[in-house]
Parts: sequence; structure tokens; C-alpha cells
Amino acid sequence: MRLLPIFLAAAVLAACSPQAGNASSSGAASQAEGTRHPVSGLEVIPLTITHDGASHAFRVEVARSEAEQAKGLMFRTGMGADEGMIFPREPAAPAAFWMKNTVIPLDIIFIGSDGRITNIEANAEPYSLTPRLSQGAAAAVLELNGGRAAELGIGPGDSVAW
Repeated sequence: MRLLPIFLAAAVLAACSPQAGNASSSGAASQAEGTRHPVSGLEVIPLTITHDGASHAFRVEVARSEAEQAKGLMFRTGMGADEGMIFPREPAAPAAFWMKNTVIPLDIIFIGSDGRITNIEANAEPYSLTPRLSQGAAAAVLELNGGRAAELGIGPGDSVAW
């Protein structure tokens, strides 16, 4: 009986080992981890912007809570070309974003209730406290790397789906 606790502890340690388990269980773990961003811990979802019949796919972090939205991309030093962050807003309302503590330039894309881009504040300057305003009510705000929208020809009226 005295060996039972030792045996159980060894079994638990073996189960936690990176080599433990088969390929299918480690693949499932990788897929589960793939839905969370490694830096922010936020859920990552697919997002598509359609421009003149052509679509461009992104993987974006979702900032849902007030705290997540307040932090946004502050202190981040880089982001992939097809990555971004979306800020859903319920209900849709006029929005103002700033770049306080934001290290990288961003395109701030305002999305109306109809899922179309209303306006873009391109290449917002890092650390700027200047408010970047939506033109009308925003149902969501999308942040991409600065200059990415122009590079892809994305503009007002384009459709955004997530």
C-alpha cells in the first residue's frame, strides 16, 4: 500500500511528459492550441475581406471583453502579414481608437452593421494619442499591420466576414 502513492505520482508525471501519448492525441492538442494566440491568449478566428470579387483571408485575435479591448495590441512588437485583431462592438456605436503604448503602425478599419468597411485610418502612428474615429456606428473595428489595407486594395465598401 505504501507504494501506491509513488506509483500514482509516477503515472501522473509520465502522462504529463511531452513524449507521452500517441500522435493523434498530440495532434488534437495542437489543434486546440491553434485556436488561442500564443502571446495574448485570445481566441483566433478566420476573417475574410472581399474586394471587387476577390477575397483575402486573415487569422485574427478576438478582443471581446472590455479589458481585452482596452489592451488591444499594446506592447506588441510584431504581427504576421495576414494576422490582426478584431474588436466586436455590441451594440454598434461610434468608435474612437488611439495608439497609446502601441509599438507597430496599424490600419484601423471600421466596420458598419452591414459588414462593410465604413472608413480606414491608415498607418496610425505608434504611441499617438490622437483619436482615430469611425464614420458612423461601428459594429466592429479591425486592426491590421499599417499599410496592409492599401497593399491589398482594401477600402470603404468592402465586405468583412468572420
